Amino acid sequence: MNATAKLSELLGSIEFESEDLAVYYDRQTGRIVMVERSLLDGVEEESVDKLPDWQKGDIEIARAIFADTTGRFVDPPDKFDFHEYRQMERFIGTVENARDAEELWRAIKGKGAFRYFKDTASRLGLLEQWYQYRDAAVRKFVIAWAEANEVPFEDDTAKRRG
Repeated sequence: MNATAKLSELLGSIEFESEDLAVYYDRQTGRIVMVERSLLDGVEEESVDKLPDWQKGDIEIARAIFADTTGRFVDPPDKFDFHEYRQMERFIGTVENARDAEELWRAIKGKGAFRYFKDTASRLGLLEQWYQYRDAAVRKFVIAWAEANEVPFEDDTAKRRG
């Protein structure tokens, strides 16, 4: 039942966030699917029959999600599970210059931590190093999610990185 996913799509789900759309990984197709939450509500209330033809495909997906009892649709990895703040802390632990590391520690304390961290990393010439660290951590996190959820994947990112 588990089709092969593209690693790039799984990685993309980390960045996606919407109050209006629900996002799932479809084990049958190996794809990330998005459906309007209002359609899911409409399927539950059985009030989607009079929607326009252009929404029929989305309605079918919403019905399949609503009726799923086999685990066909699962929540993909998301940024809330990733905990980027924790990754910033870990990154700071890799910074060899003690003064730079101390500035980064101060930057992540209090309100606006993400912005201050990136501003400080940029000023210290560490921003590119941070992005490389973060990208590697996201990749590791998503691969661990795929393995834990028995989601086979094809690494289609090598072409983009190389």
